[in-house]
Amino acid sequence: MAVLFLLFSSAHPEPAPGSSPLPPSPSESPLCEPTAGVGAELRLTIIYDNNDYDPRLETKWGFSCLIEGLKKTILFDTGGDSATLLKNMKKLKIDPARIDAVVLSHIHGDHVGGLSGFLEKNSGVIVYLPRSFPKSLKDGARSIGAGVDEVSEPRELLAGVYTTGELGNGIKEQSLAIKTSKGLVVVTGCAHPGVVKIVLAARQVAAEDTIYLVIGGFHLAGAPTSRIESIVKEFRHLSVQRVGPCHCSGDETRRLFRLEYGDDYVDSGVGKRISVP
Repeated sequence: MAVLFLLFSSAHPEPAPGSSPLPPSPSESPLCEPTAGVGAELRLTIIYDNNDYDPRLETKWGFSCLIEGLKKTILFDTGGDSATLLKNMKKLKIDPARIDAVVLSHIHGDHVGGLSGFLEKNSGVIVYLPRSFPKSLKDGARSIGAGVDEVSEPRELLAGVYTTGELGNGIKEQSLAIKTSKGLVVVTGCAHPGVVKIVLAARQVAAEDTIYLVIGGFHLAGAPTSRIESIVKEFRHLSVQRVGPCHCSGDETRRLFRLEYGDDYVDSGVGKRISVP
């Protein structure tokens, strides 16, 4: 069954642009330091990413983020391979057995490649994936023992956790919107449908206008500076308070958002931990 996952994920790679990641910022934003116990805050940990942050961890093209502090612990995407995913989890002292749900953003191998290896460690999860995913992947997850919930329309997945539903005309992709006391935290995989469109969809499904943080891949690596600048302006127009572009966002995107947001820019890479009240 692992072979089935491997064959499928490798057939749909997300090409790396080849640009070098920005180094970590020497200073941390205040929201990045945990201040309370479980249940008092939302905690995000980037487990798999192609941008450096924690030197103990392996950096590879792809994305995975652990979401804690809710009633259910969520693994959002699984990176490009299970060996790296599980190795980084071990170094971060994250036990796969305590994860309750897996949310897959889209079909590319750098986001689903670690799924089979993870399910071998913990098959007692529900995998929330876009309905457009191939039957072979769904059947493979079920055969290992995982539950599969096919997502098409925007809806509440878990208490306070919403999916945008499948967005995009080509590559179908879902993102998450999580309610916090500060506003919504929006987590994206690659933002193929457009990161601004995702923010708008998140506001609509969660019935919440305040966007506290948008983090994940913005799919802007190699984009013209003028396009990136226009998206930065749209984020400001939408009153997005904090940003953490990583994965496929690109160096120029990270530079321009850092320039615009200053202390509200969250430098993100593998091993980054973020806490939100």
